[in-house]
Amino acid sequence: MFKYFEPNKIFSITSRAPKYVLLLFIIIFSIGLTEALILSPEDYKQSHSVRIMYVHVPASWICLGIFSSITFLSVIGYIFKIRNFFLISKSLAPSGFVFNIVSLVTGSIWGKPTWGTWWAWDARITSMLILLLFYILYLVAWRIYDNKDKVFKVTTVITILGIINVPIIKYSVDWWNTLHQPASINILSKSSIHISMLYPLLIMTAAFALFSLLIFLMKYNTELIKIKNKGLDRL
Repeated sequence: MFKYFEPNKIFSITSRAPKYVLLLFIIIFSIGLTEALILSPEDYKQSHSVRIMYVHVPASWICLGIFSSITFLSVIGYIFKIRNFFLISKSLAPSGFVFNIVSLVTGSIWGKPTWGTWWAWDARITSMLILLLFYILYLVAWRIYDNKDKVFKVTTVITILGIINVPIIKYSVDWWNTLHQPASINILSKSSIHISMLYPLLIMTAAFALFSLLIFLMKYNTELIKIKNKGLDRL
């Protein structure tokens, strides 16, 4: 099956995908903004400041999802020596890093009118900041190590250590007394968020996921071009 990981075959598919993803992103993002900024109601307590949720929450979900994906791909790639999985992980990391920053910044902006402060060493905020540090470590490792086997090992260790923080982020509001409210959306039980706010939230999440896919494809195609320029047929 590894023949499908040849740069020429992969690039023939991924090089055409960005323009379609971009078009779909523009459509979904436009619908999401309309729903979030105009059609969705204001909160009875937080008023219009609640609209920051439509950026903050999807950004948080995306950065957590990307780091989890990077960890999975890195571990499987290291065990089975699949170099392409590391290339995919490397290409996913920048968008995860960006959305981690977006999550922290929008959370800070949302915290000022809600909590009366820009920053608090709340359990979830602190654990999200720690996740950002793991993203930085991961990206820096790709910069400083030239030896592929070395960087594969180091980045895998970083992701394994970092993934421990993901459930801490998820359950921090349940384990500790934090400023953050408990989760409003539950898969296994009834969600407390109203449907008029849930729909815009899901649409914006889909838009952010498409944007992440777009950034990934651009980065991944760049990496494949580098491989082709080196005259390699396989990863």
